[in-house]
Amino acid sequence: MPIYNDLRPLDDFKKKDYELFFPAMQPEVKKRIIQNLLTLRTGLRKDVARKKADENLLVASWNLKEFGHITQRLDETYFYLAEIIATFDLVAIQEIKSTLNDLNLLMRLLGPDWGYLVNDITEGQAGNSERSAYVFNKKRVELAGLAGEIVLWEELTHDSPVKQLKRTPYITGFRAGWKTFSLINLHLHPGSSEADLAYRRTEVTLLLKALQEKLSKGRLWNENLVLVGDFNLYHGANKDDPTIAAFNQSGYREVESLLGVDTNASQSEAYDRFFLTNNRYFTLAQSSTGRESGGVFNPFNYVYRDGQETVYQSHMKAQYSGKKSLDDPATLASYYRNSWRRYQLSDHFLIWFELVIDSSDEFLTEKLAAYT
Repeated sequence: MPIYNDLRPLDDFKKKDYELFFPAMQPEVKKRIIQNLLTLRTGLRKDVARKKADENLLVASWNLKEFGHITQRLDETYFYLAEIIATFDLVAIQEIKSTLNDLNLLMRLLGPDWGYLVNDITEGQAGNSERSAYVFNKKRVELAGLAGEIVLWEELTHDSPVKQLKRTPYITGFRAGWKTFSLINLHLHPGSSEADLAYRRTEVTLLLKALQEKLSKGRLWNENLVLVGDFNLYHGANKDDPTIAAFNQSGYREVESLLGVDTNASQSEAYDRFFLTNNRYFTLAQSSTGRESGGVFNPFNYVYRDGQETVYQSHMKAQYSGKKSLDDPATLASYYRNSWRRYQLSDHFLIWFELVIDSSDEFLTEKLAAYT
Protein backbone atom coordinates (compact mmCIF):
# COMPACT_ATOMS: atom_id res chain seq x y z
CA MET A 1 0.00 0.00 0.00
CA PRO A 2 1.14 3.61 -0.44
CA ILE A 3 2.65 5.68 2.35
CA TYR A 4 -0.01 7.60 4.31
CA ASN A 5 2.16 9.50 6.81
CA ASP A 6 0.91 12.89 5.63
CA LEU A 7 -2.59 11.88 6.67
CA ARG A 8 -1.69 11.27 10.33
CA PRO A 9 -3.13 13.53 13.05
CA LEU A 10 -0.68 15.72 14.97
CA ASP A 11 -0.73 13.43 18.02
CA ASP A 12 1.02 10.70 15.97
CA PHE A 13 4.06 12.94 15.56
CA LYS A 14 4.54 13.16 19.30
CA LYS A 15 5.47 9.49 19.20
CA LYS A 16 7.62 9.45 16.06
CA ASP A 17 8.97 11.94 13.53
CA TYR A 18 7.36 10.65 10.33
CA GLU A 19 8.59 11.79 6.91
CA LEU A 20 6.15 14.18 5.26
CA PHE A 21 5.73 15.01 1.58
CA PHE A 22 3.13 17.75 2.12
CA PRO A 23 3.98 19.31 5.51
CA ALA A 24 1.50 22.20 5.14
CA MET A 25 -1.56 19.96 4.66
CA GLN A 26 -4.46 21.07 6.84
CA PRO A 27 -6.59 18.71 9.00
CA GLU A 28 -9.78 19.25 6.97
CA VAL A 29 -7.91 18.25 3.79
CA LYS A 30 -6.48 15.16 5.49
CA LYS A 31 -9.95 14.13 6.57
CA ARG A 32 -11.30 14.54 3.02
CA ILE A 33 -8.44 12.51 1.54
CA ILE A 34 -8.96 9.67 4.03
CA GLN A 35 -12.68 9.56 3.28
CA ASN A 36 -12.02 9.55 -0.45
CA LEU A 37 -9.33 6.89 -0.16
CA LEU A 38 -11.71 4.59 1.69
CA THR A 39 -14.28 5.06 -1.08
CA LEU A 40 -11.62 4.55 -3.75
CA ARG A 41 -10.28 1.38 -2.11
CA THR A 42 -13.80 -0.06 -1.99
CA GLY A 43 -14.21 0.68 -5.70
CA LEU A 44 -10.87 -0.88 -6.62
CA ARG A 45 -11.75 -4.06 -4.73
CA LYS A 46 -15.04 -4.19 -6.62
CA ASP A 47 -13.75 -3.39 -10.11
CA VAL A 48 -10.29 -5.03 -10.22
CA ALA A 49 -9.12 -8.61 -9.71
CA ARG A 50 -7.27 -9.36 -6.48
CA LYS A 51 -3.57 -10.17 -6.35
CA LYS A 52 -2.76 -13.86 -5.77
CA ALA A 53 0.71 -14.82 -4.62
CA ASP A 54 2.63 -16.82 -7.26
CA GLU A 55 -0.50 -17.16 -9.41
CA ASN A 56 -1.28 -13.89 -11.19
CA LEU A 57 0.09 -10.53 -12.24
CA LEU A 58 -2.05 -7.44 -12.70
CA VAL A 59 -0.79 -5.43 -15.68
CA ALA A 60 -2.15 -1.94 -16.38
CA SER A 61 -1.70 1.04 -18.66
CA TRP A 62 -2.58 4.68 -18.02
CA ASN A 63 -2.07 7.89 -19.95
CA LEU A 64 -1.59 10.45 -17.16
CA LYS A 65 -2.36 13.78 -18.76
CA GLU A 66 0.80 15.91 -19.08
CA PHE A 67 2.30 14.22 -16.03
CA GLY A 68 5.04 16.55 -14.83
CA HIS A 69 3.87 19.77 -16.53
CA ILE A 70 0.46 20.47 -14.98
CA THR A 71 0.84 22.80 -12.02
CA GLN A 72 -2.79 22.76 -10.88
CA ARG A 73 -2.82 19.21 -9.47
CA LEU A 74 -3.76 19.30 -5.81
CA ASP A 75 -1.66 17.52 -3.20
CA GLU A 76 -4.51 15.09 -2.57
CA THR A 77 -4.50 13.97 -6.21
CA TYR A 78 -1.15 12.22 -5.77
CA PHE A 79 -2.62 10.04 -3.01
CA TYR A 80 -5.39 8.91 -5.34
CA LEU A 81 -2.95 8.21 -8.17
CA ALA A 82 -0.72 6.19 -5.84
CA GLU A 83 -3.67 4.23 -4.44
CA ILE A 84 -4.87 3.26 -7.90
CA ILE A 85 -1.44 2.30 -9.22
CA ALA A 86 -0.60 0.29 -6.08
CA THR A 87 -3.60 -1.95 -6.82
CA PHE A 88 -1.67 -3.33 -9.79
CA ASP A 89 1.77 -4.92 -10.18
CA LEU A 90 3.07 -3.39 -13.40
CA VAL A 91 1.80 -0.17 -14.95
CA ALA A 92 2.84 1.32 -18.29
CA ILE A 93 2.44 5.10 -18.17
CA GLN A 94 2.28 7.46 -21.13
CA GLU A 95 2.55 11.24 -21.45
CA ILE A 96 5.19 11.80 -18.79
CA LYS A 97 6.69 15.13 -19.71
CA SER A 98 10.30 16.33 -19.65
CA THR A 99 10.32 16.99 -15.91
CA LEU A 100 10.15 13.94 -13.62
CA ASN A 101 8.81 15.86 -10.63
CA ASP A 102 5.39 14.21 -10.64
CA LEU A 103 6.84 10.76 -11.23
CA ASN A 104 9.33 11.14 -8.39
CA LEU A 105 6.58 12.27 -6.02
CA LEU A 106 4.40 9.34 -7.07
CA MET A 107 7.25 6.90 -6.42
CA ARG A 108 7.86 8.34 -2.94
CA LEU A 109 4.21 7.81 -2.08
CA LEU A 110 4.27 4.25 -3.45
CA GLY A 111 7.15 3.40 -1.14
CA PRO A 112 10.35 1.32 -1.28
CA ASP A 113 8.74 -1.81 -2.75
CA TRP A 114 8.20 0.02 -6.01
CA GLY A 115 10.60 0.84 -8.84
CA TYR A 116 10.38 2.48 -12.22
CA LEU A 117 12.11 2.63 -15.58
CA VAL A 118 11.70 5.68 -17.80
CA ASN A 119 13.04 6.56 -21.24
CA ASP A 120 14.33 9.85 -22.57
CA ILE A 121 11.94 12.41 -24.04
CA THR A 122 11.36 12.34 -27.78
CA GLU A 123 12.85 15.64 -28.90
CA GLY A 124 11.29 17.93 -31.50
CA GLN A 125 7.81 19.38 -31.86
CA ALA A 126 6.28 16.07 -32.97
CA GLY A 127 7.55 14.34 -29.84
CA ASN A 128 5.72 16.84 -27.61
CA SER A 129 8.45 16.56 -24.93
CA GLU A 130 6.98 13.21 -23.90
CA ARG A 131 8.47 10.09 -22.42
CA SER A 132 6.98 6.85 -21.12
CA ALA A 133 7.64 4.77 -18.02
CA TYR A 134 7.04 1.42 -16.37
CA VAL A 135 6.17 1.49 -12.67
CA PHE A 136 6.32 -1.90 -10.97
CA ASN A 137 6.08 -3.70 -7.64
CA LYS A 138 9.54 -5.20 -7.12
CA LYS A 139 8.12 -7.96 -4.92
CA ARG A 140 5.80 -9.15 -7.70
CA VAL A 141 7.71 -8.60 -10.97
CA GLU A 142 11.30 -7.98 -11.99
CA LEU A 143 13.13 -6.45 -14.91
CA ALA A 144 14.56 -9.12 -17.14
CA GLY A 145 16.88 -9.03 -20.09
CA LEU A 146 15.75 -6.21 -22.36
CA ALA A 147 15.28 -2.46 -22.28
CA GLY A 148 15.48 -0.03 -25.17
CA GLU A 149 13.73 2.08 -27.76
CA ILE A 150 12.52 0.79 -31.10
CA VAL A 151 14.08 2.86 -33.85
CA LEU A 152 13.15 2.37 -37.51
CA TRP A 153 15.84 2.00 -40.15
CA GLU A 154 16.40 3.16 -43.73
CA GLU A 155 15.66 -0.15 -45.49
CA LEU A 156 12.29 -0.24 -43.73
CA THR A 157 11.24 3.35 -44.35
CA HIS A 158 12.83 4.32 -47.69
CA ASP A 159 9.42 4.28 -49.48
CA SER A 160 7.56 5.91 -46.60
CA PRO A 161 7.09 9.59 -45.68
CA VAL A 162 7.24 8.48 -42.02
CA LYS A 163 10.80 7.82 -40.88
CA GLN A 164 10.23 7.38 -37.14
CA LEU A 165 7.22 7.14 -34.85
CA LYS A 166 6.52 10.55 -33.33
CA ARG A 167 6.96 9.22 -29.80
CA THR A 168 9.64 6.54 -29.71
CA PRO A 169 8.24 3.13 -28.60
CA TYR A 170 9.81 1.84 -25.39
CA ILE A 171 10.31 -1.93 -25.08
CA THR A 172 11.21 -3.61 -21.80
CA GLY A 173 11.37 -7.23 -20.66
CA PHE A 174 9.86 -8.49 -17.41
CA ARG A 175 9.72 -11.74 -15.46
CA ALA A 176 7.06 -12.93 -13.02
CA GLY A 177 6.69 -16.52 -11.88
CA TRP A 178 6.96 -18.78 -14.91
CA LYS A 179 6.42 -15.97 -17.38
CA THR A 180 8.80 -13.78 -19.30
CA PHE A 181 7.38 -11.12 -21.60
CA SER A 182 8.07 -7.73 -23.14
CA LEU A 183 5.91 -4.63 -23.06
CA ILE A 184 6.10 -2.07 -25.85
CA ASN A 185 4.84 1.27 -24.54
CA LEU A 186 3.21 3.36 -27.27
CA HIS A 187 1.61 6.77 -27.75
CA LEU A 188 0.62 6.98 -31.40
CA HIS A 189 -0.11 10.04 -33.51
CA PRO A 190 -3.40 11.71 -32.47
CA GLY A 191 -6.26 13.15 -34.50
CA SER A 192 -9.26 12.00 -36.55
CA SER A 193 -8.78 13.78 -39.89
CA GLU A 194 -8.02 11.73 -43.00
CA ALA A 195 -4.39 12.82 -42.80
CA ASP A 196 -4.17 11.83 -39.14
CA LEU A 197 -5.73 8.42 -39.77
CA ALA A 198 -3.32 7.77 -42.65
CA TYR A 199 -0.31 8.86 -40.61
CA ARG A 200 -1.29 6.65 -37.67
CA ARG A 201 -1.88 3.67 -39.98
CA THR A 202 1.61 4.19 -41.41
CA GLU A 203 3.10 4.30 -37.90
CA VAL A 204 1.44 0.99 -37.09
CA THR A 205 2.42 -0.63 -40.40
CA LEU A 206 6.08 0.28 -39.94
CA LEU A 207 6.11 -0.78 -36.30
CA LEU A 208 4.60 -4.18 -37.08
CA LYS A 209 7.11 -4.72 -39.89
CA ALA A 210 9.97 -3.79 -37.58
CA LEU A 211 8.79 -6.16 -34.86
CA GLN A 212 8.27 -9.00 -37.33
CA GLU A 213 11.78 -8.63 -38.72
CA LYS A 214 13.29 -8.48 -35.24
CA LEU A 215 11.31 -11.56 -34.17
CA SER A 216 12.35 -13.50 -37.26
CA LYS A 217 16.00 -12.79 -36.46
CA GLY A 218 15.66 -13.56 -32.74
CA ARG A 219 16.52 -10.01 -31.68
CA LEU A 220 13.70 -9.34 -29.21
CA TRP A 221 14.82 -11.64 -26.35
CA ASN A 222 11.29 -12.98 -25.97
CA GLU A 223 8.33 -13.76 -28.22
CA ASN A 224 5.62 -12.83 -25.69
CA LEU A 225 4.93 -9.25 -26.72
CA VAL A 226 2.33 -6.86 -25.36
CA LEU A 227 1.76 -3.66 -27.32
CA VAL A 228 0.32 -1.28 -24.78
CA GLY A 229 -0.59 2.36 -24.40
CA ASP A 230 -2.54 5.20 -25.95
CA PHE A 231 -3.11 4.24 -29.57
CA ASN A 232 -5.46 7.18 -30.29
CA LEU A 233 -7.72 4.79 -32.20
CA TYR A 234 -11.17 5.92 -33.32
CA HIS A 235 -14.23 3.71 -33.80
CA GLY A 236 -15.48 3.12 -37.34
CA ALA A 237 -14.81 1.43 -40.66
CA ASN A 238 -13.88 4.84 -42.10
CA LYS A 239 -11.68 5.59 -39.07
CA ASP A 240 -9.22 3.19 -37.42
CA ASP A 241 -10.90 -0.20 -37.88
CA PRO A 242 -8.48 -1.03 -40.76
CA THR A 243 -5.55 -0.19 -38.49
CA ILE A 244 -6.89 -2.50 -35.78
CA ALA A 245 -7.25 -5.22 -38.43
CA ALA A 246 -3.55 -4.81 -39.22
CA PHE A 247 -2.68 -5.81 -35.65
CA ASN A 248 -4.91 -8.88 -35.90
CA GLN A 249 -3.46 -9.88 -39.26
CA SER A 250 0.04 -9.66 -37.78
CA GLY A 251 -0.76 -12.17 -35.03
CA TYR A 252 -1.86 -9.88 -32.20
CA ARG A 253 -5.13 -10.01 -30.32
CA GLU A 254 -6.92 -7.82 -27.81
CA VAL A 255 -8.09 -8.68 -24.30
CA GLU A 256 -11.67 -9.98 -24.58
CA SER A 257 -13.08 -7.89 -21.75
CA LEU A 258 -11.74 -4.67 -23.29
CA LEU A 259 -13.25 -5.13 -26.75
CA GLY A 260 -15.54 -2.25 -27.61
CA VAL A 261 -15.10 -0.51 -24.25
CA ASP A 262 -14.38 3.23 -24.33
CA THR A 263 -11.34 4.40 -22.38
CA ASN A 264 -11.36 8.19 -22.63
CA ALA A 265 -12.98 10.30 -19.91
CA SER A 266 -15.65 11.43 -22.40
CA GLN A 267 -16.45 7.73 -22.93
CA SER A 268 -16.61 8.15 -26.68
CA GLU A 269 -13.51 6.28 -27.95
CA ALA A 270 -11.31 3.30 -27.09
CA TYR A 271 -7.96 5.07 -27.34
CA ASP A 272 -6.13 2.81 -24.89
CA ARG A 273 -5.45 -0.81 -25.85
CA PHE A 274 -3.50 -3.99 -25.23
CA PHE A 275 -2.45 -6.10 -28.23
CA LEU A 276 -0.92 -9.46 -27.23
CA THR A 277 0.90 -12.08 -29.27
CA ASN A 278 -0.81 -15.48 -29.37
CA ASN A 279 0.92 -18.10 -27.21
CA ARG A 280 -0.90 -20.90 -25.40
CA TYR A 281 1.45 -20.59 -22.42
CA PHE A 282 0.96 -16.81 -22.22
CA THR A 283 -2.61 -16.79 -21.00
CA LEU A 284 -4.94 -14.53 -19.08
CA ALA A 285 -7.05 -15.50 -16.10
CA GLN A 286 -10.78 -16.02 -16.56
CA SER A 287 -13.29 -13.74 -14.88
CA SER A 288 -16.51 -14.92 -13.25
CA THR A 289 -18.28 -14.30 -16.57
CA GLY A 290 -15.97 -16.72 -18.38
CA ARG A 291 -14.17 -13.98 -20.30
CA GLU A 292 -10.53 -12.98 -19.99
CA SER A 293 -10.02 -11.02 -16.79
CA GLY A 294 -9.43 -7.32 -17.44
CA GLY A 295 -11.22 -4.04 -17.73
CA VAL A 296 -11.34 -0.27 -17.63
CA PHE A 297 -11.19 1.55 -14.29
CA ASN A 298 -13.06 4.86 -14.09
CA PRO A 299 -11.66 6.76 -11.07
CA PHE A 300 -14.36 9.42 -11.28
CA ASN A 301 -16.83 6.89 -9.91
CA TYR A 302 -14.99 7.18 -6.59
CA VAL A 303 -12.95 10.40 -6.38
CA TYR A 304 -13.68 13.83 -7.90
CA ARG A 305 -17.17 12.45 -8.38
CA ASP A 306 -20.05 14.12 -10.17
CA GLY A 307 -21.73 16.56 -7.81
CA GLN A 308 -18.59 17.37 -5.79
CA GLU A 309 -17.78 20.56 -7.66
CA THR A 310 -18.64 22.84 -4.72
CA VAL A 311 -15.99 21.08 -2.59
CA TYR A 312 -13.30 22.29 -4.98
CA GLN A 313 -14.88 25.58 -6.06
CA SER A 314 -12.21 27.78 -4.47
CA HIS A 315 -9.43 25.83 -6.18
CA MET A 316 -11.17 26.06 -9.53
CA LYS A 317 -11.72 29.80 -9.20
CA ALA A 318 -8.02 30.29 -8.51
CA GLN A 319 -7.12 28.51 -11.75
CA TYR A 320 -10.02 29.39 -14.04
CA SER A 321 -9.45 31.64 -17.06
CA GLY A 322 -12.77 31.23 -18.86
CA LYS A 323 -15.23 34.01 -19.67
CA LYS A 324 -18.29 32.56 -17.92
CA SER A 325 -18.62 32.95 -14.17
CA LEU A 326 -18.04 29.94 -11.94
CA ASP A 327 -20.64 31.41 -9.59
CA ASP A 328 -23.17 29.99 -12.05
CA PRO A 329 -23.86 26.39 -10.86
CA ALA A 330 -24.18 25.01 -14.40
CA THR A 331 -20.89 26.58 -15.51
CA LEU A 332 -19.15 25.35 -12.37
CA ALA A 333 -20.42 21.80 -12.84
CA SER A 334 -19.44 21.72 -16.53
CA TYR A 335 -15.94 23.10 -15.93
CA TYR A 336 -15.40 20.67 -13.05
CA ARG A 337 -16.63 17.60 -14.95
CA ASN A 338 -15.20 18.26 -18.40
CA SER A 339 -11.95 20.06 -17.65
CA TRP A 340 -10.72 20.60 -14.10
CA ARG A 341 -10.92 17.06 -12.73
CA ARG A 342 -9.34 15.67 -15.90
CA TYR A 343 -6.32 17.87 -15.20
CA GLN A 344 -6.24 16.41 -11.69
CA LEU A 345 -6.20 12.74 -12.71
CA SER A 346 -6.39 12.29 -16.48
CA ASP A 347 -8.60 12.49 -19.53
CA HIS A 348 -7.97 8.75 -19.96
CA PHE A 349 -9.11 5.82 -17.85
CA LEU A 350 -6.71 3.10 -16.71
CA ILE A 351 -6.96 -0.28 -18.47
CA TRP A 352 -5.76 -3.61 -17.06
CA PHE A 353 -5.61 -7.39 -17.49
CA GLU A 354 -4.78 -10.34 -15.24
CA LEU A 355 -1.93 -12.55 -16.45
CA VAL A 356 -1.56 -16.16 -15.28
CA ILE A 357 2.06 -16.62 -14.13
CA ASP A 358 1.93 -20.26 -12.96
CA SER A 359 1.65 -22.88 -15.71
CA SER A 360 2.81 -25.82 -13.58
CA ASP A 361 -0.24 -27.99 -14.21
CA GLU A 362 -0.21 -27.46 -17.97
CA PHE A 363 3.54 -28.11 -18.16
CA LEU A 364 3.42 -31.32 -16.13
CA THR A 365 0.37 -32.61 -17.99
CA GLU A 366 2.06 -32.05 -21.33
CA LYS A 367 5.26 -33.80 -20.22
CA LEU A 368 3.33 -36.73 -18.79
CA ALA A 369 1.61 -37.18 -22.15
CA ALA A 370 5.02 -37.62 -23.76
CA TYR A 371 5.48 -40.86 -21.78
CA THR A 372 2.18 -42.45 -22.79
